[in-house]
Amino acid sequence: MTGERFDDIAVALFGELFMADQLARNRISKALPRGMELSQFSVLNHLARVGDERTPAQLARAFHVTRGAMTNTLARLEWAGHIHIRPDWDDARQKFVAISPAGRAARDAAVSAVSPMIADVVEALGADRVRAVLPVLRELRARLEQDN
Repeated sequence: MTGERFDDIAVALFGELFMADQLARNRISKALPRGMELSQFSVLNHLARVGDERTPAQLARAFHVTRGAMTNTLARLEWAGHIHIRPDWDDARQKFVAISPAGRAARDAAVSAVSPMIADVVEALGADRVRAVLPVLRELRARLEQDN
């Protein structure tokens, strides 16, 4: 296969990924409970899944955003009572972030709100087809993370 054909496939792949990402973000954002942003849901979902505290720097790395962007998201979550931020007792320069009970309830409500829409998409595509594409998407993500 010539380099040009690989370029065509690469452009088509990333074009589809970008459009799917934009459409998915838009649909999920509309389904989230009033006042919750996608970035906030993502952080709450991450904290709920890991089940442990994280530093703001660890969260920024996990989401591939700047520390400033993560600080802004965390400030909004803290103001809403969805997270607790505490100092590191051994290193006062560092803080730890944990999901609060209210944050877990907000995350669960958000998951309940978006799940039917996501399930409809998976059902329309077919669970077997979605299951078959997941390894390729995971490998693509892993390769892109290596370059970061």
